[in-house]
Amino acid sequence: MSAVLSALKKSKDEIAVWRREMHQHPETAFEEFWTSDYIAARLDEWGVAYERGWAKTGIVATLHGKNGAAKNKEKTVMLRADMDALDITEQTGLPYASKHQGKMHGCGHDGHSAMLLGAVQYLSRHPEIFDGTVHFVFQPAEEGEGGGRVMVEEGFFEKYPVKAVFGMHNWPGMSKGTMGVCAGAMTAAADRFSIKITGKGGHAAMPHLNIDVVTAASSLVMSLQTLISRAVDPMQGAVISVTQLRTEGSESFNVMPEFASLGGTVRTFSPETRDMIETRIREMAEATAAAYHCSAEFSYRRGYPSVVNTEAETELAAEAAAKTVGEENVDTKFVPTMGAEDFAYFLEQCPGAYIALGQADENKKAALHSPHYDFNDEAAPIGVSYWVHLVETALPVS
Repeated sequence: MSAVLSALKKSKDEIAVWRREMHQHPETAFEEFWTSDYIAARLDEWGVAYERGWAKTGIVATLHGKNGAAKNKEKTVMLRADMDALDITEQTGLPYASKHQGKMHGCGHDGHSAMLLGAVQYLSRHPEIFDGTVHFVFQPAEEGEGGGRVMVEEGFFEKYPVKAVFGMHNWPGMSKGTMGVCAGAMTAAADRFSIKITGKGGHAAMPHLNIDVVTAASSLVMSLQTLISRAVDPMQGAVISVTQLRTEGSESFNVMPEFASLGGTVRTFSPETRDMIETRIREMAEATAAAYHCSAEFSYRRGYPSVVNTEAETELAAEAAAKTVGEENVDTKFVPTMGAEDFAYFLEQCPGAYIALGQADENKKAALHSPHYDFNDEAAPIGVSYWVHLVETALPVS
């Protein structure tokens, strides 16, 4: 166990207090006002400089190391934590459960923010261990609303030029005391599509007088799956899931509807596969509808891009992780997930790496986005220690 981790284990209870306070006050996209105030109050206690108002509720705190402020971006890095919650009704029954009905920290962003606060506190007390500048980003609206994209569009990198960006997410599928990272794609791009099929409604006993949208839609649902099995390189990986299918125009059992709508999600790792699938879904929707004498309206909305870790920064992250939990507990061939993450927008602009922090143990087994999920406070000192070792590694004192 590293000396840093040993020291931070003594701060576990304090970090847990911050985390549980935030857990009780979950706030969703761009509404993290209480959370932002809470984080700012901790920074004020420690005398740490910060700027508020990024993407409405975001905070950027800044610390300088042994030799003061960095003279250029080559001695500057960014660490990021998300702080928003989800629209889920919590079912943990914990004494610190959500006080906001219908909202909960079901993805551990309370833990992410608490760990980044722990890193700020430790590094503010030990500036002698690094040489350069660190920007700590407390980012709003990761869950589907692209707070990271908004920060980039608002000019984050113009205001805070950095040589590398780093992110971390707790991972219930990995044991506490382990970490995982890989170069290249770490998460998938997440897009959504919708298709409206128009036919001719009428009496269900006289189908020959109508144009059947139900048959057309059903055929399309099945055909879309062949894009994955026959059009995508098996080594690339992709998912098309139709998650919505409904008819419009009548709810009577003896009426064939005029319209059918279907929609779903697309997950891909490579830009080429992403482009191909968008084109092919459109072609397939139009061709299938025409085969059944229907017409099709198609829309495709691109969501978060894939999180793509750069090689050098992945090596830095793996080195810092090894210093934290031991090399034998770091999986450097982490299997990419089809989940999505808006840290991708930062990585599109700057080299960096995103790492997974194991949090599973006998008491913490619930999956992310489950109403039974709760961040594992026992893993928090490990996450803080990783941040500290990462700063030491990326900004070494000569």
